[in-house]
Amino acid sequence: MVKYAIITGASSGFGAAMARVLAEEGFGLILLARRVERLRALQEELTAIAPHILSYGLDVRDRTAVEQWSEQLPSSIQKNTALLVNNAGLAAGRNTLDEGSMSDWEQMIDTNLKGLLYVTKAVLPWMKDQQSGTIVNITSIAGKEAYPQGNVYCATKAAVDQLTKSMRMDLLPHGIRVSSIAPGAAETEFSLVRFKGDAAAAKAVYQGFQPLVAQDIAETLRFIVTRPSHVSIHDVVIMPSAQASATQFRRD
Repeated sequence: MVKYAIITGASSGFGAAMARVLAEEGFGLILLARRVERLRALQEELTAIAPHILSYGLDVRDRTAVEQWSEQLPSSIQKNTALLVNNAGLAAGRNTLDEGSMSDWEQMIDTNLKGLLYVTKAVLPWMKDQQSGTIVNITSIAGKEAYPQGNVYCATKAAVDQLTKSMRMDLLPHGIRVSSIAPGAAETEFSLVRFKGDAAAAKAVYQGFQPLVAQDIAETLRFIVTRPSHVSIHDVVIMPSAQASATQFRRD
């Protein structure tokens, strides 16, 4: 019997790397992201090792779209959903609070927090019916330690960190494990998105040290989901060796 993993934000970065790892582990895959062309390319790449794979263009900020997606997902997949990875998220801008953009704030709150809630609420009934399953929320060191000009992004990730703890308590009676992965500096498209396409600003973030890469986070997910059923990995903070805190780095 095929067990399915649902991954949000699957079109690139952590999401795409995690899809590859989960395909290697024998999961069927449900890939969700806004960028349909990238999703289709990833699906084509993985079909040889993950024949049970579907992809859907979905913006997790759109509650109606999330509900429609969940209703149209075949019942044979719903009843065999074993894993949800809430990976969709972003930072938009880096400013002091008084200079921040409200549209950036709303984008982060709607994606990082509300989108996670919408998808989780849609999937939970399927796991509760099985009385089993695993949810992995991708948080951030920014959710553990605030830093200057990170205000709203840090707040959304701190909210997800606390939400993860509460979910773990709420879902304990149903045999559903809840984990979080909090990465430090990781070189994906994260900084390019944060700085709105400014490649020079994005590159400067990682100068002088070796950051994490998407595969590091994917391998952490692999460890979590391959533990025996009596083991729950609650929270993993994973940092580059050159990073000691949210703001302290050793640069060459």
